[in-house]
Order: sequence, then structure tokens, then C-alpha cells
Amino acid sequence: MPPRPSTGRTRALAAVLGLGLVAATGVTAATAAAAKSRPSISAEAWGTTPGGEAVERYTLVNGDMTVRVITYGGIVQSLEVPDSDGDRDNVVLGFDDLEGYVAGNNPGPYFGALIGRYGNRIAGGKFTLDGVEHQLPLNNGPNSLHGGTDSFDKRVWEATPVSGSREVSLRLRLVSPDGDQGYPGELTTEVTYTLDRHQQLTVHYEATTDAPTVVNLTQHTYWNLSGEGSGSIEDHELEIPASRYTPVDATLIPTGELAPVAGTPMDFRRATPVGERIREPFQQILFGQGYDHNWVLDRDTEDELEEAATVHDPDSGRTLEILTTEPGLQFYSGNFLDGTLVGTGGGVYRQGDGLALETQHFPDSPNQPGFPSTVLRPGETYETTTVFALSD
Repeated sequence: MPPRPSTGRTRALAAVLGLGLVAATGVTAATAAAAKSRPSISAEAWGTTPGGEAVERYTLVNGDMTVRVITYGGIVQSLEVPDSDGDRDNVVLGFDDLEGYVAGNNPGPYFGALIGRYGNRIAGGKFTLDGVEHQLPLNNGPNSLHGGTDSFDKRVWEATPVSGSREVSLRLRLVSPDGDQGYPGELTTEVTYTLDRHQQLTVHYEATTDAPTVVNLTQHTYWNLSGEGSGSIEDHELEIPASRYTPVDATLIPTGELAPVAGTPMDFRRATPVGERIREPFQQILFGQGYDHNWVLDRDTEDELEEAATVHDPDSGRTLEILTTEPGLQFYSGNFLDGTLVGTGGGVYRQGDGLALETQHFPDSPNQPGFPSTVLRPGETYETTTVFALSD
């Protein structure tokens, strides 16, 4: 395959390090001038939940990038960026009205949503903390998935817009009471979406608790860099800097092993088309009906931003780079999209029409003593950051 452009990585790292966009990428004067335009944020009413709660949609604009976020689920409803020809497309999957999310995102596929209290699966829907067993809802076969049946992706978040001269943010806040979905402790969560002039969307998470609990927050956007509704992502070239992953059993619960990716279809240490090995008779792929696994990122630090994944679409020329402070990345290849959901553009979503890349701690960590801990105690602050950097 042709070499993947490095523009995205250069731009993302330059911005994180505080370097100038023009110096880092050599963009034209016209592009630089557009990037200097003042960012904006606006709100509009976007319907009412079945329970009578008003939902708003916020539109964040900065330079060539536009992001729309709804307060229901903290969902990224659309994200528009130009391709290599300058044509703008929405590159995330979703619905065009609130009713779509209330019906279509319940129980899944969690399009664009904030996930909590615990992203990914917990075996048997139970865990023991400080000698006390806690039972969670079972909403994924014998397991609990993404926080339970009435989790953060189905709540209306309190929103506060924040404007600046160079970036624009939307701060979302949610208080989850003690015992919510079986989790102990009152958890106060703040998630801030920030759009800067470098076509970067930063997601910053913070949470505190009044009693010991477990927390694993993430963001569940589905990407198609050719444009929402354009078809399969199997030709997208994916790179994940991880030499190990966490194998799963038939119910997609980790076995506890940290297995090497070398010599298997799980090896994305070099950019590889998503579909190149997805039909190989490899037991892990058979379990997930495609990719639905956690990769153990090869990190140099514990809490600094480091590369988690890079995706390049040869058709549009777009590249997505993900930086995170998290130790893991769940790559899901849209295996269970079955043509029953109508997306933003009016077409149906079929298997492989989008991919999710969820930065996270590992699945089932509360039951896996060998995994990094997800325990949060009073007086501590859960804090993590992920950056989605797009380029053409």
C-alpha cells in the first residue's frame, strides 16, 4: 500500500506541544487565515425526552471544523471537516433527531455517546469492592455493558458553554446518585469538549465520589472518514501502537491474559486496512464477529498524552489521530450494525459502516487484579484526556 501521510500526526503533536500550525504543517496563507477566525458556540432546542427533560444541541465552530453535541448522552451528533479536495463531510455516525437516539441508541449502538459509569463489560454484572459485592444490570448477555440499562449515555447532562479567542468548549456535568445502576457512591462527573483551531477535538474527563467506587469513562463515536453513510470502513488503514491485547471468552470478557499481537490478525503496529484480515478464521475474531477487543497501548508514561491510534482513509485523504492518557483502546469494527438503523444522511447502517475507537482502562478491571485499577476513592479525582485530531 502507499505510505500513509504524516500530516495528522505532525499537526496533532505540534498543537499539543504548543507549536504554531503554519510552522508545523506548512499550510497555505489562506488556510492559516481561516484558522485565525474567532471560534463560536451556539445552542438550539432539540426536543424533549419521554420523561419530559428538555434537550439542547450545541454547535461548536473553529476554523474548518464544526462539531454538534447534544445534551442527551453528551452525544457528538455530527462532526464536519474537509477532505483533501476541500469538500466538507460529516464523518461520524448518528441520527438526525432526538427520537432516533432515544429509540435507536437503546440499548445500543451508543452512537457518539459519553459512556459511564463503566465503559465496556463487567463479567456477570458484579464486582466486589472492599469486601462488598455489587450487582449491576445485565444488558449484554450474562454481563453488564457500558454502565447498565440506564447509564450515562441516556441521561441529560447540564451544559455550560465556554468561549475563547483561540478555542471553544462545552462543559457537561452529571451527578450519579449512590446505588445508581448498582454502583456505590455519589459520582460527580464533568466532561469538557474543546475544539481548537488545529481541527482537534479534546475530551477531558473528571470525576469525584463520596464513597469508594469504580469508574471507567469513555467516548463512543463511530467514525467513517469517507463520510457518514458512504459505506464500509474496511479500506480504512488503521495503526495501533500496541504489542499486546486482552483476549476474550465467548461472551467477550477478558481472560486476564495479555497476549502478543505478533503473528495474529490483531497486529496493527503497522498501518493495515481494517478488512484485510477480518475474515480470517482466528478464534478471537470469531468471538467478536469482527474486531471488538481492547489493545494494551505501548506507553512510555503513565499519564501523559501519547498516541493511541491513527486511521487514514485513502479515498478522502482524511486522517484521524487519537492521543490519550489512558492505558487501553477498544477497537470495534461495527460488527453488529445490521441495516435496521437509519442514519443522519437518510441511509441505513450495515455491518462495518463505521468504527469506534474507545480510549479506556481495560474491560472487567474490577474483577481482574492483574489489570490497572479503576477504583476511585473519596478525596481522589479521576482525570483523563483524549484528543481526536483530524487532517486532510
